[in-house]
Amino acid sequence: MLLPSPWRADFPAIAALQRQGQTYLDNAATTQKPQALLDALNHYYVNGAANVHRAQHLPGANATQAFEDSRSKVARWLNAMDGSQIVFTHGATSALNLLAYGLEHRFQPGDEIVISALEHHANLLPWQQLAQRRGAKLVILPLDLRGLIDIEVAAELIGPRTRLLAVSQLSNVLGAWQPLPALLSMAKAQGALTVVDGAQGAVHGRHDMKALGCDFYVFSSHKLYGPDGVGVLYGRDEALAQLRHWQFGGEMVLATDYQSATFRPAPLGFEAGTPPVAGVIGLGATLDYLSGLDHHAVLAHEAALHRLLLEGLNSRQGVRVLGDPQVALASFVVDGVHSADLAHLLTEQGIAVRAGHHCAMPLINSLGLTGAIRASLSLYNDSDDLQRFFAALDQAVELLQ
Repeated sequence: MLLPSPWRADFPAIAALQRQGQTYLDNAATTQKPQALLDALNHYYVNGAANVHRAQHLPGANATQAFEDSRSKVARWLNAMDGSQIVFTHGATSALNLLAYGLEHRFQPGDEIVISALEHHANLLPWQQLAQRRGAKLVILPLDLRGLIDIEVAAELIGPRTRLLAVSQLSNVLGAWQPLPALLSMAKAQGALTVVDGAQGAVHGRHDMKALGCDFYVFSSHKLYGPDGVGVLYGRDEALAQLRHWQFGGEMVLATDYQSATFRPAPLGFEAGTPPVAGVIGLGATLDYLSGLDHHAVLAHEAALHRLLLEGLNSRQGVRVLGDPQVALASFVVDGVHSADLAHLLTEQGIAVRAGHHCAMPLINSLGLTGAIRASLSLYNDSDDLQRFFAALDQAVELLQ
C-alpha cells in the first residue's frame, strides 16, 4: 500500500536526512521543521533581533508585536478565551515545574496529588518533589490491560483529600489517548485543580480548551514542528490567579524598591527575564503553516500510516507491541532480543527510532522491561519510510536471533 505524504517537501530536513541514508521515525521525541518556520527565524535575525516588552525603538516594537501575535495564535490554536491565558516557558517540563512551584502554597501535609502510572518524567518528578516538600501524598492511578488509566480504580482513589490531578493526554510510550473527560470530572467533583500534559497530544489533532475544561494544559513547541526551547502553559483565568511567582527578574516586576516588590499577573508575570523571542515568533509561524493544512487529511494520513505500522509489527513473529496504541506511535519488544542491541542494528541501517525507557522509567519497570523500541510517525512520513524500517527490522532480528 503506497501512502505518499503531500507535505513532505515542506520539511527540508527530510530530504537532507534521506541524502544521509536516514529514515526518521523518532517524531515523538522531536519533529523536523517546516520551511515556514525556517523563513520566520531567518527574517527575525536578518532584519534585526531585539528584546521584547522593554524598548520603544523600531526593532523592539517589531519583536514585541511578533511575539504577542504568536501568543494570540496559540490562543486561537487552543480555542482559549484570549492571549492572556497563554504563558510562554522554555518547554513543557519548564511549564510543569512552574505549576509545581507556583501552586506549592496550596498544599498541606496529608493532601493528595494524583498522577497516573504512565507519566513522562516531566509530569512525575515535579509533583513527586512537591509532595516531598509539603508532606503531601502522591497517588498513582493504575492502568488497565489496554494501557488506559483505569477509570473504576480512579473513582476510588480520587477523593476528598485530592488537591490536584495531573495526567497525560496521550502516552508517549503506549500511544493511547487517556480518558480525560471522566478523570477531569472526578477531580472537579472534589474541588481539585486539573493539569493536562499535552506534549504528545497537542501534535495530533486540534484540542479545544473550552471543551476540555482542564485548569492547565501544557505542550512543547519542538514536538509540534516548532523551535526548541519554547513551551506553552494554558491556564483558565481563575486557575492562573492562584499561581504564585516562582522566578523573578526582568519585565515580570510591576514595581520594586530595594526591600520589596510587586509583580505582574499572568502572562507576563510568569515570563521572567528575556523570553525565547525567536522561538516564540517561530512557533507562531509554525502554527500559521499548520493552520493552512487540511486538518482532516493530515489525521487520515497519520491514521493510515499507523495502521500499516501496527499491521507490520503484529505480523512478525516474536514482536510484542506494548499496550493498544491508538495514534502515531508503537513501542515494542522482540522475544529473546535486547532492545539496546536491536536499536544499535537499526541505527547502523539508518533507521532513527527511540530505544530505552522513553523518560517513563517507572512505567517500563512496571511492565517488567529494561527498555523498548519506539517508532513514531509524523505527517511527513510515508509508506516508503515504513518499508525501510521493516526491512531493517527483519535483518536485525535475524542477526540477533
